[in-house]
Amino acid sequence: MAYQGSKGWYVKKLKELGISKHPLELKKLESYKTYVLRQIYEEKMKGTEE
Repeated sequence: MAYQGSKGWYVKKLKELGISKHPLELKKLESYKTYVLRQIYEEKMKGTEE
């Protein structure tokens, strides 16, 4: 179980959205720090609201 806001939580949510690699660098999500994953997640969520 991953706590909301943790690195594992962001990885899980991004994979649920169909993202398994960084959009530009094409590395696995697990290799990035939490703040990078948070930025990717927030960008995707902002895009789905519009």
